[in-house]
Amino acid sequence: MRTAVVHAAAGSLLLTTLAVAPTGSATAAPGAAPTAATPAPDAPGAAELRGTAVAAARAAAEGIGFGACPDAQDLPGTIECGTVTVPLDYAHPHGRQIGLAVSRVRATGKDPDDGSREVPRQGALVHNPGGPGADGTYFPLIGLLPRWKRIAGAYDLVGYAPRGVGRSAPLSCEDPEKSVQGPTQAPAHPSEAYKRERVAQARAYARGCAERAGDALRHYHSLNNARDLDVLRAALKEPRLTFMGASYGTYFGALYATMFPSHVRRMVFDSAVHPDPERIWYRNNLDQSAAFEDRWADFRAWAARHHDVYGLGDTPAEVLRSYEKVSARLAREPAGGKVGPGQLQSAFLQTGYYDDHWPHRAHALSAYLKGDPGPLTEQAEPQPGAAAETENARAVYVAVECNDAPWPTDWAVWDRDNTRLARRAPFETWANVWTNLPCAFWPAPRQRPPDVRAGAGELPPTLILAAERDAATPYAGALELHRRLAGSALVTERGTGTHGVAGGPNACVNGHLEAYLLTGRVPGRRASCAPRPEPEPEPQAEPEPRPAA
Repeated sequence: MRTAVVHAAAGSLLLTTLAVAPTGSATAAPGAAPTAATPAPDAPGAAELRGTAVAAARAAAEGIGFGACPDAQDLPGTIECGTVTVPLDYAHPHGRQIGLAVSRVRATGKDPDDGSREVPRQGALVHNPGGPGADGTYFPLIGLLPRWKRIAGAYDLVGYAPRGVGRSAPLSCEDPEKSVQGPTQAPAHPSEAYKRERVAQARAYARGCAERAGDALRHYHSLNNARDLDVLRAALKEPRLTFMGASYGTYFGALYATMFPSHVRRMVFDSAVHPDPERIWYRNNLDQSAAFEDRWADFRAWAARHHDVYGLGDTPAEVLRSYEKVSARLAREPAGGKVGPGQLQSAFLQTGYYDDHWPHRAHALSAYLKGDPGPLTEQAEPQPGAAAETENARAVYVAVECNDAPWPTDWAVWDRDNTRLARRAPFETWANVWTNLPCAFWPAPRQRPPDVRAGAGELPPTLILAAERDAATPYAGALELHRRLAGSALVTERGTGTHGVAGGPNACVNGHLEAYLLTGRVPGRRASCAPRPEPEPEPQAEPEPRPAA
C-alpha cells in the first residue's frame, strides 16, 4: 500500500502451524528467547525457521557495536549507530549476509516531571515507521518531544533501516533521476494510449529490479522483515521484543506475533494494515483508493468551511472545481517548468494522510489561483537532491509488495477493476495503479501470505491504535487485526483520519499508549477517544516531512 496494496507464482509457504509456540520464560543466554517448538524437517518454512534461530543465536553472542553515526546521516551525537548482520536467505543462514543499520538513544532513566526521580529501564523499544521502504533510523530523535519523554525515560529508543532501505543492502531499480522527473500528467480517466505507456513503464521497472538486484531480489519480503526483527531483538539482548509498528510496520509486526508469539513482550500496532491473506496486497490497494476519496472529500469540506480565508469555494464541489482548474492550467503550462498535474496530485495526496497539511495545501491552491505559483511550486516540485532516497524507497516498496503475495498478471484485470473504481473514486485510483503495476510483471517467485492470528493465551496483551477515517490503512484493517489477535485492545480516534495517531495531539490516545508501554495495562477490549481538533485555517510554514507509509 502507498504507506500503501494485491494478488502468480508460488513461493515458499509458511504455515501458521509453524509459528513458535509459547514455552515459558527466557533462557539464561542474553537475548535468547524462549525455546521454539521444532517443526518437521520437511515442513514448508522449516528451514527458514531453523535459520532464524541460528541467526538469532549468532546475533545474541555478537551483540551490536554501537558507536558514532556516519556523517552522511546527519544525526546528532546523542544517537548511537551500529549494524546487525542477518542472512540474505534464512534457509541458508551461513550463506550471504547483509547488514542492517541500527540507531539508538539510551533510556534517560529520569521522570520528566521530577528530574531527581529515577525510573527503571524496561529494555529496548524497537520502531518501524512503515512503507515498505521507510527508514526508521531517525526514530530515536522522537524522545526529545515532550509527549515521548516518559517513554524515553524507561526505554532505549531503537530505530533501524529494514533490508533494502538506506544503508541496509539498498535496492534500486532504475536511474534515480527518473524518480524526480517533472512535469507529469495525472489523468483521472486515462486514455488507452496513456495506459499502454504506463504498462510499458511498469514492465521496464520490474525488469530493472531484476537486472540490478539479481537473485537477491526474491529475499526482500515481509516474512524476512519479520525474521530480521527477531535477529535484531536477539542482537539487542532482549529476551522478548517490545515493538511499535506504524502502517506497513503493523503488518510484518503481526507476522512476527504469528511466527514468534513467545518472543513478544509488548506490541503496538498504529494504523493497522488489513491482515487477511486474500487482501495482501491487491485488494488492500483497491480499498485504499476508495478510502482516499473519502479523505479527499474531508479536505474539500474543510476548505469550503474556510472559504473566507482561501476563496476556493463555499461547498466541497466548488473546491473540487478550483483544484481541477489548477490541474488544467498546469497541464498547459507547468509551474516553474516542473510542476504538472502529476506533481499537484502527489502533493495533495498528502492531505489524505495528514490533516496538518490542509492549511498549507489550501494556501498554495489559493495563491496559485490569485497569480502566485510560488507556494505550490515550493510544495510540489520534484526534489533532485532526494532522488536516490526516493528511488530507493520506491524500489523497496515494490519489491516487498510484489514478493509478498500473488498479484493479477493480466493487465485486463487491473484495467477492469480500476476503471470501475475510478468512476466513484477518481482521486487516487490510477496513481495507485501505476505505483503497484510492476507487480503484474514481477520476475521473482511470490510468497503466500500466512494467516495472521493468535489464539487465547498465545500472546501477551497487544495494543492497536486507529483513526476512524484513515485512508492509507482503512479502519476495517484495525477491526480485523483486533479480531485475529486474541487479547488485543483497540483504541479508536473517532471521526478523524490522520495516518498514525501515536504521539500526536490527542492526549487520550497518548495516555493509552503510555499506560501500555510503561505498565502493560490495556483499556479492555475497546476504547474510543474524541477527535483531535481540526487544523486552523491560517497559512503556516510547511510541516516537517513525514515517513511514507
